[in-house]
Amino acid sequence: MNSYAVDYSDVQGLLRFGYAALTEASFLLLRIRDARDASAWLASAPVTNAVKLDKAPPTAMQVAFTREGLEALHLPPNIIAGFSDEFLSGMWGEENRSHRLGDIGKNSPEYWRWGGSEKVPHVLVMLYAQKGQLQARREAIQDPAWDTAFEIMDSLPTSDLQGVEPFGFTDGISEPSLDWERQRTSADQVAYTNLSCLGEFLLGYPNEYGKYTDRPLLPNDSTSVGLPEAEDSPGMRDLGRNGSYLVLRQLQQDVRGFWQFADRQARSDPQAREQLAASMVGRNRNGDPLMPLSSQPIDGVKPAHPSNQFTYDSDGNGTRCPFGAHIRRSNPRNADFPPGTTGFFSRLIHNLGFAGTDLRQDIMSSTRFHRLLRRGREYGPRLSPEQAVQPDCSDTGEHGIQFVCINANISRQFEFVQGAWIMNTKFNGVTAESDPLLGNRQPIPGCAVTDNFSLPQEGGLPRCINGLPQFVTVRGGAYFFLPGIRALRYLAMHSPPT
Repeated sequence: MNSYAVDYSDVQGLLRFGYAALTEASFLLLRIRDARDASAWLASAPVTNAVKLDKAPPTAMQVAFTREGLEALHLPPNIIAGFSDEFLSGMWGEENRSHRLGDIGKNSPEYWRWGGSEKVPHVLVMLYAQKGQLQARREAIQDPAWDTAFEIMDSLPTSDLQGVEPFGFTDGISEPSLDWERQRTSADQVAYTNLSCLGEFLLGYPNEYGKYTDRPLLPNDSTSVGLPEAEDSPGMRDLGRNGSYLVLRQLQQDVRGFWQFADRQARSDPQAREQLAASMVGRNRNGDPLMPLSSQPIDGVKPAHPSNQFTYDSDGNGTRCPFGAHIRRSNPRNADFPPGTTGFFSRLIHNLGFAGTDLRQDIMSSTRFHRLLRRGREYGPRLSPEQAVQPDCSDTGEHGIQFVCINANISRQFEFVQGAWIMNTKFNGVTAESDPLLGNRQPIPGCAVTDNFSLPQEGGLPRCINGLPQFVTVRGGAYFFLPGIRALRYLAMHSPPT
């Protein structure tokens, strides 16, 4: 394995840090008015890198681009063609993609506030700050060239809900750990682990297959000076190295609708209401999973959060955590082989179908190929479940998540999780139900009913809840390239001719 160390000064800090100490944030969606002025601003933009400091900085800034943004900067078409097909066509670019992602019905791009074919941002500027410093930071970056360089399409707000998402559940727990030391290889990793190969999230490094994800590689000549060398292609410069793809989706949450539905199903019994809501999410409101925590780190790897230290190996019947629960869909915690198949003969017996294990173990792809690094922020005021269930609740605010995830392969990571696990009406052997939180409840070919939620019961038939409303609506979305900082300076070189 190549032992090149990671150059943290070339990595945008969001890949390494979530900026939790910077409780204020705003995401600016820009269109480029003047490519020359935009390039001049980008050439010296104070982008925060991933070098670890003794304490959190007072502010941070990150910059990313859509395909349309790269075109507006006059990046040559032959270089743009080196990016992934998903990035090039966009989140809304194909009808088939919209169906796979669940962007139909109320979620259709035609209803989005931003994104879609006619409201495409070029640049995403992400600002983070300690309390009370965000406005000053925003004013500081808007130098005299800003107004001529950019038009602000939208400014996506965020709220500090102290680590709790709008439905009331502790969030940001189930995150992979990145192998920044580059000690992990793909050959012997068949058990579930919280540790992921660096190339799953950073372009230019080996991924869980031991391969390098495709990205634009340039000849090593005067035009590519300053770009890092490509590890896997000697003599080439790597525009993708130390960068990644960033997925941004604005998700509006119907907090009142969620808790009032749970309250009706529970016949206004507070304890039963909490239990049902926890079963739909897969965790209690305090973040504790419905599964018992392991006394030892999973596969010897200590997770970033103690409530992330568990698997579903002991819940083969789904009676602790329902098969269709949100966190079980988004991270099934399954491995290449089920538990107990660590030896050669054990794996051979399993592959031949003689193991007698739960067939559910075999119907889903291994989690390690589909991890996401989430970096989203909540928005809107806090509305507690106790307030939401009141008949006279006069909630007029909008609540939701500015969902942000980072992945090196949009198709195999974000789109797979969203399509094959979140929206799939036959996930993990269930039928006629999609994600209880994110599902759009739209009928699809071969499955006219998608609004059920089943809770397996010990020694009996599952309890089936019918008629789940749609609790989350997509209000906007786009795919962005989050470049390394040297790549960002390279992109700033391509201003139009005079």
